[in-house]
Amino acid sequence: MELHTGEGRVTPPLDRRLIAVKPILVPTTGRGIGLQVKVTAPVDGRGLPVIVFSHGNAWSMDGYEPLVDRWAAAGFVVVQPTHLDSRRHGIGYDDPRFAGIWRVRIADLHAVLDGLDGILDQAAGLADRVDRRCVAVVGHSWGAQSAGALLGARVLDAEGRPGEDWEDFSHPAVKAGALIAAAGAGDALTPFALTYLPFARPDFTTMTAPALVVAGGKDQSAMTTRGPEWFTDAYHLAPGPKRLLTVAEGEHLFGGISGEAARDTTDEDPARVTLVADAVSAYLRDVLAGDASGWRALRERTDAGAFSVESK
Repeated sequence: MELHTGEGRVTPPLDRRLIAVKPILVPTTGRGIGLQVKVTAPVDGRGLPVIVFSHGNAWSMDGYEPLVDRWAAAGFVVVQPTHLDSRRHGIGYDDPRFAGIWRVRIADLHAVLDGLDGILDQAAGLADRVDRRCVAVVGHSWGAQSAGALLGARVLDAEGRPGEDWEDFSHPAVKAGALIAAAGAGDALTPFALTYLPFARPDFTTMTAPALVVAGGKDQSAMTTRGPEWFTDAYHLAPGPKRLLTVAEGEHLFGGISGEAARDTTDEDPARVTLVADAVSAYLRDVLAGDASGWRALRERTDAGAFSVESK
């Protein structure tokens, strides 16, 4: 697996045909709006590992194609739900439903995992081609907090203490995960975040499942009074085994992971997108299937200065 070396070089797409099936409706209760997912997978192959991917605020199952297609080309089946905060649902910060969406997001991921067989049955016969022992959750931004809950992270109350929401949201099917630009500790929220996102208070001390944390060295968020290192809390505050990939020039969308020419990408760089995509797939190949070749290749390239890797 060839990765970006920090010299502006872009790895070409892997030469593998893909299929994408959408929308697939997932049974839920009490959601109000139906839960739809998109499934992307390679045309060939068996024993395929599964990634359930949780998008960032306002996006949908139709976003993050640069990541998803690359993961599918690397041999993963990727399932993408559209959460309630998607722009297409029109639920803004002032909507009374918004304060509870963090819980609905986690419930969405549980519904996908619990209904995985039915979802894959509707996706070109994929049910017979996946390895249900190799299931991971990945998320970006708010999606990283959602995915982190399934890895064992919990949510503190508005005072930063264990409250009624400090419960275990982990899922037994999830063996590992990757958190891209995950919100850090809630003791450094800005007035904006305190007003609209008071639930952004993850407790990583209970996140015991293996995970890769991806942070941008130039990711300055309006949510925190701290700098980019806030996004490394999921690594530093959680128990091992964990790995941390810090992308030196990465901002919140790491060069455009949500889509080419996306209006909210401030650091357009296809090579950076490739780095993040391939690092996640290399990590998951290692921890799910014991194939460490891609991760070794990544470690060998850290001297280029484009990124650094830590582990514990």
